[in-house]
Amino acid sequence: MSWLKGLLINLQFFTTIPIPFALPMDEGHIRKAIKTFPLLGLFQGAIYAFLLFMLIEWSPFSNLTAAFFVWLAAILLTGGIHLDGWIDASDAFFSYRDQEKRLEIMKDPRTGAFGVLSVIVLLAAKFLFIYETIQMLEPLTYIFIVFIPFFSKMVMGALLVRVKAAKKEGLGSLFKKAAKKYTLVIFPIYLMIILAAAALLSLQTLSGIVCFIVVSFLLLLILQKKIIHWFGGLTGDVLGASSEGTEVLLWMTLWLLHYFAMG
Repeated sequence: MSWLKGLLINLQFFTTIPIPFALPMDEGHIRKAIKTFPLLGLFQGAIYAFLLFMLIEWSPFSNLTAAFFVWLAAILLTGGIHLDGWIDASDAFFSYRDQEKRLEIMKDPRTGAFGVLSVIVLLAAKFLFIYETIQMLEPLTYIFIVFIPFFSKMVMGALLVRVKAAKKEGLGSLFKKAAKKYTLVIFPIYLMIILAAAALLSLQTLSGIVCFIVVSFLLLLILQKKIIHWFGGLTGDVLGASSEGTEVLLWMTLWLLHYFAMG
């Protein structure tokens, strides 16, 4: 059950869920962790969708309150680890300095104005998309919410394999060393299973999942080039920022689907 150990490593590193025992951190197990990134996302998405269902169906709270708790859950469950990466990467990016200086800025524990402003915009945008999506809530919405973190984690795993490391130390480097070209072989299998399941449910479900795949793939193509140009390679902060950015973009996709394709 090495895949289960990989998933537990992900829970230990990327969530606030306590794992009360030591896990092996050799390259083989970290590689399993990368392979199970999408499963971690699926687990997170299921929590968000179930929380929303409970708040809408079993509580007297308003849609605004439900949106706030789903938004807050996404922060608390991850412990803000990816938000920290977003802040640091934003500080570095908006400094408009060279690659070396940007890497130095990301190492600085202090938070600059650009990082603060950027995370405010990110969180505000996510809250807007969550709230307005809940305002137009349909049964299919819950299914799509489950897959938002799934695809953001899939992009994160693909970037780990496809983009070179910018430095040799840090959490990002630890995972990067374990990432091999064949690590992503299982990702297309995940996609085929999901597409088959979506097709069995309805054409609308399949269309929504295809939209998520297209958006995620296009973002991956852009990021794998721009990360090299902006930062000289991948770091833990850039990886976290990419995950957060993908998730917000997919929330926006779901929001737009409710306006123009659903209902």
